[in-house]
Amino acid sequence: MFVRHPDNPIISAEMWPYPVHSVFNAGAALLEGSTVLLVRAEDFRGISHLTVARSVDGITGWEIDSHPSFTPQPDEWPEEVWGIEDPRVTWLEEKMEWAIAYTAYSKAGPLVSLATTKDFISFNRLGAVMPPEDKDAALFPVRFGGRWAMLHRPVPTTFWKVGAHIWLSFSPDLRHWGDHCQVISAREGSWWDANKIGLSAPPLMTREGWLILYHGVRTTASGSIYRLGLALLDKDNPTRLTHRTDPWIFGPHASYEREGDVDDVVFPCGWVLADDTIRLYYGAADYSLAVATANLNDVLDMVKAYPLNGATGFMPWRYTAFPD
Repeated sequence: MFVRHPDNPIISAEMWPYPVHSVFNAGAALLEGSTVLLVRAEDFRGISHLTVARSVDGITGWEIDSHPSFTPQPDEWPEEVWGIEDPRVTWLEEKMEWAIAYTAYSKAGPLVSLATTKDFISFNRLGAVMPPEDKDAALFPVRFGGRWAMLHRPVPTTFWKVGAHIWLSFSPDLRHWGDHCQVISAREGSWWDANKIGLSAPPLMTREGWLILYHGVRTTASGSIYRLGLALLDKDNPTRLTHRTDPWIFGPHASYEREGDVDDVVFPCGWVLADDTIRLYYGAADYSLAVATANLNDVLDMVKAYPLNGATGFMPWRYTAFPD
């Protein structure tokens, strides 16, 4: 479904203008004719920050900021004491700015924080919006019933019993969130996405509804394997899951995906759509950044082949009263 670029990995620590250990898990945007990546960079302490990289074709010729672009500020934002990670970028046309959902690593565990930017040069923090443990968050680009919506993945203390699933929450102002509901559930047993799933790239609006790319974590005797699947949410009511692939559609195969700081991981935080071609940017083995491409129509045909039935979309419970 997604074809790896032959020059992968396209970005590595060796390209960085200042010393870092690894670069991976980047948010992506199209801005003024260029592709902008907000890249997670891990320093030699093990603390992550975000740095902007720009390219005209989105593959080569990356211009990387000469210093960290968005750094932890634990003095003012104590939830960032152990770093900031895994940004997902959404254009909010109503506000004419980009919203960035990222993981702030607090002493109590990872949580969801938000920031905004108009140019990827200056950033305005909104602060923590979900308590720990929570991550894998991204905003929808439009309001529903006058409210913003955000997908995220809380992990309960009873995770080993009930699993970790993708949730949806609503907000009038991007700061206060409520009406939480579980929209995509981890499956059970030996499925590739059993027990623990999370959002990958932000929701993408298509003629068939909101295209969702998510990751599933399968635990094996030799460790975890991160693979990707697809789902569709209703265009007007994102609490309604309409389709979900049974098989995984992309997983670690190349050597740079199978060996790294964390083996057997493909982890996208961003994608862009240009002329019906999806460019998917993903972290490879938590060490470098790679890209794969697919035709949007092919992707939609794939996910539409799996309407919900008894084998997919298992939900132990859900909030059903979609807000007006």
